[in-house]
Amino acid sequence: MNAMTTVEGAAAPFYLEQRGECALFEAAYANGLALLLKGPTGCGKTRFVSHMAARLGRRLHTVACHDDLSAADLIGRHLLIGGETVWVDGPLTRAVREGSICYLDEVVEARKDVTVVLHPLTDDRRILPIERTGETLTAAPGFMLVASYNPGYQNILKTLKPSTRQRFLAVELDFPPPAREIEIVASESGLAPDRVAPLVRLAGKLRALKGQDLEEGVSTRLLVYCATLIRQGMPVDRAVQAAMIEPLSDDEDVKRGLLDLVAAVLG
Repeated sequence: MNAMTTVEGAAAPFYLEQRGECALFEAAYANGLALLLKGPTGCGKTRFVSHMAARLGRRLHTVACHDDLSAADLIGRHLLIGGETVWVDGPLTRAVREGSICYLDEVVEARKDVTVVLHPLTDDRRILPIERTGETLTAAPGFMLVASYNPGYQNILKTLKPSTRQRFLAVELDFPPPAREIEIVASESGLAPDRVAPLVRLAGKLRALKGQDLEEGVSTRLLVYCATLIRQGMPVDRAVQAAMIEPLSDDEDVKRGLLDLVAAVLG
């Protein structure tokens, strides 16, 4: 399991609000409601949660969900430590005890038993039963459950049941408008906005190919990587190749077509 904890009181990472999502997050937090974030890979979902946790002054436990993630990975398990069997809390249990925010990134990737565990935390009970210790924890004040997924990757085997979805408030995030994306990439990379603008224009053209030649478009994250390489002196063509072409496809014909598009947009 990939879990990361961010300490409360840390400075809020840069985030530009798009469509009132910050106010919605604050309202969900104030009322003890779970929140579901929907949006394409690299549009800023994880950055948004990190920003809001810091803004609210709460510790954040982030879990990158995957096919093998089980309920025990979130709740905890008995481990042999120093010759003794000791119970060790998982990230969800720690968040419930502390009154922290627990963020499940790409929750649909986790095993089905994970959603069953979440149900009693996403209604008015706000409890977490731990069968192996016989405890039933009531979420401490400040606890919040946030989950995210990419609707573009959904299929019949990997989707949230309606009974789970309707336990969450939900907000759809997307790539920001060009002017805002230029501001974000310039702020994150240190590259001048006038040099970022052509990269954002290129990203828009590449995103238009999603569902045709490409499974996914260029993320804002990759744009930041590309601009960072350019700011550090790498030639634009090499930076674009490394950050905006190679990560998108392994197909040589597709990559050649993408490079023709790069040449047309960037000259």
